[in-house]
Amino acid sequence: MTRPVLPRVLVNAAGSAETHAYTDFGGYMVRIRLRRIGSRGRPYYRIVVSDQRAAAKGRFIEQIGFYDPIPDPPRVEIDADRARKWLNDGAQPSDPVAHMLKSAGIMTQEGVAKDA
Repeated sequence: MTRPVLPRVLVNAAGSAETHAYTDFGGYMVRIRLRRIGSRGRPYYRIVVSDQRAAAKGRFIEQIGFYDPIPDPPRVEIDADRARKWLNDGAQPSDPVAHMLKSAGIMTQEGVAKDA
């Protein structure tokens, strides 16, 4: 028997209710975030889709890109189609990833950008 997927309503500091989107991935919140894989002094990150409850270096659902901050300018590569798919399904990007998605033109202030 499967659990029903329900919206999660939280009350923020201002007292208003916020509804957080769930995906069909087990009924929990999915995040797009950075996962560090570089060695000491040589940071290198994968951009991954993972369960919000998973540890930062723990399990992830899918890798959709990478971020290398060492070169000047930093190197970012994101699979735009997969990123749009996860954003449309309700995945929430972390702040650094949201900035990268906006710089790449995948996301706008209003939400997910249309295909170019």
